[in-house]
Amino acid sequence: MAFLSDALSRVKPSATMVVTQKARDLKATGRDVISLSVGEPDFDTPDNIKQAAIEAIRRGETKYPPVLGIPPLREAIAKKFQRENGLDYKAADVIVGTGGKQILYNAFLVSLNKGDEVIIPAPFWVSYPDMVLLNGGEPVIVPTRIEDGYKLTPEALERAIAPRTKWIILNSPSNPSGAAYSRDELKALTDVLVRHPHVWVLSDDMYEHLVYGDFVFTTPVQVEPSLKSRALTMNGVSKAYAMTGWRIGYAAGPAQLIKAMDMVQGQQTSGACTIAQWASVEALNGPQDFIPVRRKAFEERRDLVVSMLNQARHVKCPKPEGAFYVYPSVAEAIGLTAPSGNVIKTDEDFVTELLQETGVAVVHGSAFGAGPNFRVSYATSLAQLEDACKKIQAFTGALR
Repeated sequence: MAFLSDALSRVKPSATMVVTQKARDLKATGRDVISLSVGEPDFDTPDNIKQAAIEAIRRGETKYPPVLGIPPLREAIAKKFQRENGLDYKAADVIVGTGGKQILYNAFLVSLNKGDEVIIPAPFWVSYPDMVLLNGGEPVIVPTRIEDGYKLTPEALERAIAPRTKWIILNSPSNPSGAAYSRDELKALTDVLVRHPHVWVLSDDMYEHLVYGDFVFTTPVQVEPSLKSRALTMNGVSKAYAMTGWRIGYAAGPAQLIKAMDMVQGQQTSGACTIAQWASVEALNGPQDFIPVRRKAFEERRDLVVSMLNQARHVKCPKPEGAFYVYPSVAEAIGLTAPSGNVIKTDEDFVTELLQETGVAVVHGSAFGAGPNFRVSYATSLAQLEDACKKIQAFTGALR
C-alpha cells in the first residue's frame, strides 16, 4: 500500500520556486546570476510598520490571536475596503490568513466538491490550478491572447461556464502578465456573471496598488454590487507594503463562506502571527505616502524592460498596466539553435539555455499555462534590469 496520498499525483511543484532554486544552485557554483524569477519587491518594509511590530512585542502581544484575526486588523481591513474600493464590508465579514495563499486554499477547501469546476484565465499564477486540484475540483483553463492584452473576453467567459462551474478567478493586475482590467472590461465580464447566479467570483487583488500611468484600479464587486453575495475579495500586505515575509493575507465575503473558512483555519493554523497582524494594522492605517513613490520606481523599471526586450531579436513584449511583471512571447525563437548547439523546442528550453548561457533566471511561460513566453519580474534595481536585458538581447541575437 502506498504511503503518500493519491492527491499528490494531481499536482506539481511551483515552477517559480523551482527556477529560483536553480538560480541559487548556479550562484553557489560561483556563477554571476541575475534572478528575475521571484515575485517579491526589493524594497524594505517601511520603518513605521517595523516599529509597530517592535512595539507589539514589547506590549506582550504574543498570545494566540482569534482565528479570524485580531479585531483592530479586521476593522482596518473593513475601513480599507470602504476607503479605497467603495465596498461596504464590516469587520465581521473579514478573515485574516497566513498569506494570500491560505485565503485562496481555504476558500477552495470549504466550497469545492469532487468535479466542481473553477474557471482560470491563462496565463495564470502557478498555484491556482494546483490548489483547485488538491481540493477535488477541476481547473477549466481559458486561454487569452496577446492581441487582447492577455485578458479574458466576455465571449470566452460565456463559453467556459457550465452547470458545474463553482468559481471564476479574476486576478487584476495579473501575475504573470501584469495585465489589468479597466472598469469597462470588468463590467463586460460581470454582465456575463450576472446571468449565471451559480458562479462565484474570487477576485485576487494582491497587486491593486501597482498600476501605472492613468490606469484606475477597480474590483468586480465595486463594478457590479449585486455580485457581493457570491464574491470573495482577496488582498494582502505583501506587495504594496513590501511585507512578503510577514505572511498576512485577508479577504471579505459572505457570512456563510467566512464562517466556513474560519472553521477550517481553526483546525489548521489558527490565527496568523500576532506580531505580523499588528504590523499590518499600521500598514493599512498609517501613512500611505511611500506607495506612489515606489509605484513610480516600478513604472520606470517596467518602461525600461519593455523597451529593451522589444529591441531583442525574436522577442515581443506587451506593455502591461500593472504588477511588476512582463510576459514576452518568444514564439519566433522556437526551432532555433542556441549557442550551446541545443535546439530550442519549448519556452522551457529557452529559459534553461538563457540561464546556462547568461546567468539570467526567468520563468517559462508554459508554467503559467500560456506559451511560448517567459515571465520577468522587474522587482529589482534598474542597473540589474539593464544588465539582464542586455544579456537577453545578446542571447537572442546569437540564436540561429
